[in-house]
Amino acid sequence: MRTPVCEMLGIDQPIVLAPMVDVPALAAAVSNAGALGMVTLTWSADIGAVVRETAALTAWPFGGNFVLTSDHHDHLEQALEAGLRVVSFFLGDPGGYVEAVHDAGGIVMHTVGSAEEARRSVASGVDVIVAQGWEAGGHVGSTVATLPLVPAVVDAVAPVPVIAAGGIGDARGVAAVFALGAQAAWVGTRFLLAEEMPIHEDYRRRLIAAAETDAQWYPNLYDVGWPDSPHRALRNSTARTWEAAGFPPDDQRPGIGDVIAHLASGESIVRYEGAPPMVGTTGDIEAMSMWAGQSVALARQRQPAADIVAELTSRLGEP
Repeated sequence: MRTPVCEMLGIDQPIVLAPMVDVPALAAAVSNAGALGMVTLTWSADIGAVVRETAALTAWPFGGNFVLTSDHHDHLEQALEAGLRVVSFFLGDPGGYVEAVHDAGGIVMHTVGSAEEARRSVASGVDVIVAQGWEAGGHVGSTVATLPLVPAVVDAVAPVPVIAAGGIGDARGVAAVFALGAQAAWVGTRFLLAEEMPIHEDYRRRLIAAAETDAQWYPNLYDVGWPDSPHRALRNSTARTWEAAGFPPDDQRPGIGDVIAHLASGESIVRYEGAPPMVGTTGDIEAMSMWAGQSVALARQRQPAADIVAELTSRLGEP
């Protein structure tokens, strides 16, 4: 089912990979399946290298994301010079970045949590709005659920296309957001189980076993690099200890600064750090940040990314 936003983005399937990691293999696999693969570039050490490596793995369009809690003008320039032409922004004001993307012949997407934010984004020149409900995993910018948010945003910015995000984990969810007026679905948690996603096997097993209630919303549990950063992750021993202590502020959280694990490179990971457990991580994996949305109960098996795309779109077009 090819929608107007598919035409705009140059894709065949109305599915967008949420930008969770800068893993070119995952983004390329999603793009090669006809959907839009995405990489997050906010924390990439070499943005140009990530973009070029992804481009070498797919002939299809893919996107890159920046979280606008700090200045990314130089980083955006590096991405555009490397060939990125679909750029998504989250949090902050995208207005100061739109012109550069358009001058390069690119498309700008911005993730919002309210109809008013969507209107401001469109006024600044954004081409596509991503309406993220609070069911989403990882960083959450909304306090409104996907079901009421998406139609409100669609009505607020029509005819600008809207992509729905938050709590979408199977073909029923994709069909549902289409009924709300969205033209594509933005999916993250389900792709954590993609074969191309290099997460730690303990993390993968936790996701497969999780109930929808296990993905909890936290106002400030994990350190993500900026204040006032709500997020959603699987409840674990770190969260339970913090809760038992009465939800103390950042500098008073129990066990803060304790080294609980190490990256494959040997770099230490301390408790409350936002780094998720990836392949090669060693230590107390269960205590680390395991990002997930409320759709986690719909993610039940490891699959190639292409199979996930096919399943997500399997109900579109049905009467």
